[in-house]
Amino acid sequence: MAATRQHSTKRKSAAAAPVAQGALFIAFELAWGQWKLAFGTGPASNPRLRSLGARNTEALVQEIAKAKKRLQLPDNAPVHSCYEEGRDGFWLHRFLESQGIHNEVVDSSSIEVNRRARRRKTDRLDAGKLLSMLIRWHQGERDVWSVVQVPSVADEDRRQLHRDLLELKAERTQHSNRIKALLAGCGLALTGSIDGQFPETLVGMRTWDGQAVPPEMQQRLLREHERWQLVDRQIKDLESERARRVRTSKEPCMDKVRQLLRVRGIGANSAWLYVMEFFGWRRIRNRKQLASLAGLTPTPYRSGDSDHEQGISKAGNRRLRTMAVEIAWCWLRYQPNSALSKWYQKRFARGSSRQRRIGIVALARKLLVGLWRYLETGEVPDGAELVPWKKGLLSGVTETAA
Repeated sequence: MAATRQHSTKRKSAAAAPVAQGALFIAFELAWGQWKLAFGTGPASNPRLRSLGARNTEALVQEIAKAKKRLQLPDNAPVHSCYEEGRDGFWLHRFLESQGIHNEVVDSSSIEVNRRARRRKTDRLDAGKLLSMLIRWHQGERDVWSVVQVPSVADEDRRQLHRDLLELKAERTQHSNRIKALLAGCGLALTGSIDGQFPETLVGMRTWDGQAVPPEMQQRLLREHERWQLVDRQIKDLESERARRVRTSKEPCMDKVRQLLRVRGIGANSAWLYVMEFFGWRRIRNRKQLASLAGLTPTPYRSGDSDHEQGISKAGNRRLRTMAVEIAWCWLRYQPNSALSKWYQKRFARGSSRQRRIGIVALARKLLVGLWRYLETGEVPDGAELVPWKKGLLSGVTETAA
């Protein structure tokens, strides 16, 4: 599961708000076979711990009713809950909200950890810790964790096409590499890339002693090629479906895809991913939050006389971060006269390879912010060249797997 984080800009209030009187708090520790639940009513109460089968919503509703009765709360008492973002996704959040429960999905990497000693870690302890943090959150402490911005069902569903496409392209590369590796074991190599004519090419191949490829090896290579063909066909089908939607769909998110395609150096892969992962549905307040969501924020280390930078956090959306770096390289090639390209050339182009890599990440962050402003306000990045969006769709400038 990709990380969908919404970092709060509010600082911890000077006077924390009191916990709502008569409210029930629930923390979930989710596992595949069993869920651990911790119930409480305030910071001083001992948590009521219960276990139930995973995804058993009927038992969950019953446990909430039992907890209200045991903790002497009225049936209509408000309920607040939380769980960590992970494999279970957002369906549980939607179910809890449908039951009138105010739920928070928490970014796991943002939860505070005591560094004084080694921690014991069990589901029971984790649920109790999460419950205490939920109560502190409702007391007004906004620094205890970061809350995930939950997409709608439709927005989440739109992300499936490009995510499947990225995985299929990686799988196609695996099949291609495996075929080449098997041939290398026979002392053979393909003169070109793998295509539909590979079976005919394989028949004509000869090893060092003039013999054909052994029959069992041929059969294995042909089976591997069949899997390559299946994946290649699925990739082409998905790319055709994506192009059709860009050309014909009237959805607002497609308008943003077409708007990005007008920028020279932005192709179908990057425009689609940027919109479906970020710009099509997220509420982004400022450039700092945008960089944080992409994992492109710096991580300074300061302790005593030590003061140095540890690199980017990488605590954001890995798909978008990878694509942002690819687009930064493309930007230097296709937008050489833009202000951002000139800034990179002046600051980093003459440095070492390490300096250039550092510079390209900085350029990726600046470019990401520039494209966000372009979509929000129509402000074109300084010096950038625009092209018709249909040309951007067909150019294939960034048609590489992220």
